[in-house]
Amino acid sequence: MTSMVAAAEQEPAENGRSWQELLVTVLLVVAALATSWSSFQATRWNGEQAAAAGRTNAIRIEAARADGLARSQTQVDVATFIAWAEADRRGEDDLAQFLAERFREEFQPAYDAWIATRPFSDPAAPSTPFAMPEYQVESKNEAARLDAEAEESAAEVRTYIQRSSNYILTVVLYAVVLFFAGMSTRLASRRLRWVMTLAGALTLLGAIAWVVSLPVSFAV
Repeated sequence: MTSMVAAAEQEPAENGRSWQELLVTVLLVVAALATSWSSFQATRWNGEQAAAAGRTNAIRIEAARADGLARSQTQVDVATFIAWAEADRRGEDDLAQFLAERFREEFQPAYDAWIATRPFSDPAAPSTPFAMPEYQVESKNEAARLDAEAEESAAEVRTYIQRSSNYILTVVLYAVVLFFAGMSTRLASRRLRWVMTLAGALTLLGAIAWVVSLPVSFAV
């Protein structure tokens, strides 16, 4: 009779342990698979980040070239205008005309608009053609456009780094799940086994819920 009672008490305990072990097995399998997925995605977003960083550097190089060209062209415009102004001041009309005919194509509209303001007789007129809105250096505008494009590309780099970091963090969470699940099988106390198992299950569910919200990369 005593042995039957003991067996009856042992059976629920064994059933409980079986369910706990089944749950632990599921946690181990799912956490292992999820770790592989997050590691793959972290690698993919690192690749995306590297590619975006390469594009950013290339754009910045083009922007620097355009800015250098703009500075050179502006220096040419300034030097030519100063030479023209000196010739005009000295009354060397032929030399002034010669220089005026050789103004750069982009500088000519600003010069014509400046002359139209009668700068030699109107004190309110702009002091030089460079103050006119007509003075536009295309390479300078191109440099500004490329700088803005480089900033957008740099923002992409930062975004991809953050995404990779997020996936790496989920790998850490899966490691916590594996730790909880593994430790639960070593505990003698039934209550502690279930506490560790449920803690691992909650951590796994939270990590998976987060991973589902993260973007996915399959780029080659």
